[in-house]
Amino acid sequence: MAHDVWAVGDKYEQYVGRWSRPVAEEFLRWLDVPPHQRWADVGCGTGALTATILKQGEPAQVTGVDPSEGFLAAARATIRDERAEFHLGDARALPLPDKGFDAVVSGLALNFVPDPARAVAEFTRVTASGGTAAAYVWDYAGGMAMMRYFWDAAADLDPAAAELDEGRRFPLCHPDTLRQLWAGLDDVTTQAIDVPTTFASFDDYWTPFLGGQGPAPGYVMSLSEERRSALGDLLRERLPTGPDGSIPLTARAWAVRGTAPR
Repeated sequence: MAHDVWAVGDKYEQYVGRWSRPVAEEFLRWLDVPPHQRWADVGCGTGALTATILKQGEPAQVTGVDPSEGFLAAARATIRDERAEFHLGDARALPLPDKGFDAVVSGLALNFVPDPARAVAEFTRVTASGGTAAAYVWDYAGGMAMMRYFWDAAADLDPAAAELDEGRRFPLCHPDTLRQLWAGLDDVTTQAIDVPTTFASFDDYWTPFLGGQGPAPGYVMSLSEERRSALGDLLRERLPTGPDGSIPLTARAWAVRGTAPR
């Protein structure tokens, strides 16, 4: 899609990267991978999940792979741990050895892979026998409230915007679909992960949409100034706002994991 822009790390962090970290923490607690394992982070982006693995998972090694040079530059700039390395690569053809990793994970990226089944086949290929292959994706259809409010308002003002809505575009954001994708692995389970996403003010919510990183911000920046202002005004009216001006929302991700066949 024309508005799916993923290139500038700091803009992505302001938009949704900051909410990736609490989800990553809950995801790793759920996985409960033993320490001193070899990890691969596929679609590592700016390094939110990689950094959390380093902090929380006591890994022997973490190898991040992403197709965006801009995101990799941001990851390398912020993660200086000698256990981490980053490579340019496609999830559908990972530049990684067969059975080279004890845990292969992907955070909030699988939706944007044109052939997710091929990506999961690659996860399986590079996961050691008995190792863990797992991923999580935002529940765009309902549980990712900051985007649900956005796309509902955008579609009310511009019916054509509904075609860009991740909730419609990404049927992958459902536990049944994820289980089907993981069908080639053993002991497949799914889990909902909910985290609070409280914005300090309307500007804290709206300004990241002006950064152009991702489908919704890409759409915002394609609008005329007048239409952009109208969308912002409608969101200001609709978002639940506390007495102090804060906007308390919740983000849900769906996670899936499986064990590589022995």
